[in-house]
Amino acid sequence: MKDTDRLREARAVVNELLVDIFNRILAIEGESLKEKGVKLSMSEIHVLEAITKTDEPTMTNIANKLGITVGSLTVSVNTLFQKGFVSRERDPEDRRKVIIGILPKAEEVLEKHNDFHNEMINSIFNDLKLEEDELLISSLRKLSSYFKQ
Repeated sequence: MKDTDRLREARAVVNELLVDIFNRILAIEGESLKEKGVKLSMSEIHVLEAITKTDEPTMTNIANKLGITVGSLTVSVNTLFQKGFVSRERDPEDRRKVIIGILPKAEEVLEKHNDFHNEMINSIFNDLKLEEDELLISSLRKLSSYFKQ
């Protein structure tokens, strides 16, 4: 088999694996949270998470963190605001900025979301013994770094 054929095959396998892993995690995560009484979409949950992980949670900064447009974020934030999960307040120093905050209902959802991720990671470490596999961890770091660019 030629190197170009092996490379093409490897690329197809990596693509299939990444898409499959991503889709499975989202589906399992969504089902798990639904079973725990969470009535938000995964997109809405990820917006809540981004709010908490953004130093200055303005619409622009949150949208940048998520890699989406401010317009797309506005739709989600409006829905989350109407459902009572987030607050919106003008920055007293710069009235053009709107600071987004999470409310207690959102904290409960994020706790369940974090529990899911902890259970998933614990399961992976138990099953795959990742603590012994530095190459895999290094590869995952490189992959993460690539997707952040």
